[in-house]
Amino acid sequence: MNSSQFLKQINSYYPLSEETITALMDICSEEHYKKNDLLLESGSMARYYYFIQSGLVGYYTMDEQGNSIYKIFFEENSFVASTSAIIKNEPSDFSIIALEDCSVIKYPVKAYRELLEKCHDLALFHIRYLEKNWVVKKEPLEVSLKYETAKQRYLLLLENKSLHERLKQHHIASYLGITPTQLSRIKKEINS
Repeated sequence: MNSSQFLKQINSYYPLSEETITALMDICSEEHYKKNDLLLESGSMARYYYFIQSGLVGYYTMDEQGNSIYKIFFEENSFVASTSAIIKNEPSDFSIIALEDCSVIKYPVKAYRELLEKCHDLALFHIRYLEKNWVVKKEPLEVSLKYETAKQRYLLLLENKSLHERLKQHHIASYLGITPTQLSRIKKEINS
């Protein structure tokens, strides 16, 4: 298992001691998922945290008609989990799906949370990660959903060219909360 990117990402939030790194790596394993494999299925308990080494995953729920509603996408070097389900110790409302073949480092929630109790530096990483990704990054997204049009949100998504080029049109439409036909109209409007 090549853990260098995993540790580099963690250390970018807070540097871990050698002892903590050893303890953390002892609970980690590498897993490979094929495109369309579920890392987590809605209604199941979230038993793992994941770090995406390669590939792309989507985080989605289903509406009453059975349509996938994508909340967010995760590329390489991202940490992924159904965090609210873990915190509440309840089944997840969301599924996590491989949108491409993926290689991940996974670590069990129970063992990781035990390490958080013992390792001050790991707890500080965890706090800083949550602050940056669940507070600072999430707030503008919530405002965007409330006040911006689908076209404005699409233009924002276009700014992340690498992600945009990897997504299928139906994923983008779902993320924007519109139909693929509406997305086609927006793209035509932008390109004219």
